[in-house]
Amino acid sequence: MTAPHPTALEQPVRRRRSRGFVLRILPALVLITAAVTGPWLHPHAIDVPLTAPYAGPGGGAALGGDHLGRDVLTRLLAGGRELIVTSLLVALLVTVVAALLGALGALRPAVGRIVERSADVLMLLPAVLGILLLTLSWPGGGRFAVIAAAVVMGVPYAVRLAAGAAAPVAASGYIEAAAVGGERLWHLVVREVLPNLRATLLALFGLRFVAAVYVVATAGFLQVGPQPPAADWALMIRENAGGIVLNPWGVLAPSLAIGLLAMSVNLAVSALVPQTGRKAVTAL
Repeated sequence: MTAPHPTALEQPVRRRRSRGFVLRILPALVLITAAVTGPWLHPHAIDVPLTAPYAGPGGGAALGGDHLGRDVLTRLLAGGRELIVTSLLVALLVTVVAALLGALGALRPAVGRIVERSADVLMLLPAVLGILLLTLSWPGGGRFAVIAAAVVMGVPYAVRLAAGAAAPVAASGYIEAAAVGGERLWHLVVREVLPNLRATLLALFGLRFVAAVYVVATAGFLQVGPQPPAADWALMIRENAGGIVLNPWGVLAPSLAIGLLAMSVNLAVSALVPQTGRKAVTAL
């Protein structure tokens, strides 16, 4: 009696992995799609009162009214796109800057010490204080100020992780051989070190997206980012906190949206990390 072919044994495992992969990716795709398309799908005008202030669900407002009687569902659908776009941009900028600085510091220890000491100093600055200092001193404030604050607050943590992952790669034999062969520093960074950090950087991107959502939402709550009457999830929480007993959906709906967005995107990114790189990412 012949043994089953190996591929026949692997097929159920692959199907389970595929189903698990889809289930981990799907929530993020659904939430991001809903948030991006929401401004075109909301049923009412975002700044026109529809009900009495803090009115409960009903009367054409599925989630009731906010502090001015505007439709909560409409503002919920319209308020997520800017948060997602801003957080993605922040996560991308932080990951790129941290990857370059981490790889550069691993290849040049003197530079690495300067980068690490600078990161240590910035990490001592409380997040809320850093957001306020940068956004209030930025000419005109607004979303660009929030992006700058989120990048400055995120790079110190990210560069630590990137430098720790790049150190063993920079000490490997093929990097030393390339350096002896006359390759320039930026060639070593971009062509030799960073390609070997794909799994780590992908996981880092997911973590920094979650952190960016927190920073951007905090800025909105502090009203140093988007200003009324803009539809923004964090701004909705602040505006409707006083009427949470009358209509809790004005606060609960955007809070749940922010939490689910952060968790689902982080789960999706962890599913995208290659199997071969997960052990290294876990070790970090």
